[in-house]
Amino acid sequence: MTTIDIGIHETDRIAVAEGLKKLLADSYTLYLQTHNFHWNVSGPQFRELHLMFEEHYTELATAVDDIAERIRTLGVAAPGTYKAFAEYSAIEEVEGVPDASDMVRILTK
Repeated sequence: MTTIDIGIHETDRIAVAEGLKKLLADSYTLYLQTHNFHWNVSGPQFRELHLMFEEHYTELATAVDDIAERIRTLGVAAPGTYKAFAEYSAIEEVEGVPDASDMVRILTK
């Protein structure tokens, strides 16, 4: 990979990129979780939560792209696989389909 001198020492660029990789993995995991909840929410609050989850995952999609591009500007490859995201993310995967109130609780913790 060709690197361009951006005025930041290589060890500092790598350190910043490593932090951004964790942020990217957490953001992508949250994106997937929110999209899953959007698809599977049910109950009396369906419409409000369905729309809220859609707004949330749409904003996260933009953030994920911005973070990945920032990593690339540092001259480091951005992770882009589920395996890599699982290794970097501190967010635990939710199994099954929680009820609507638990979905909100999970996303706000």
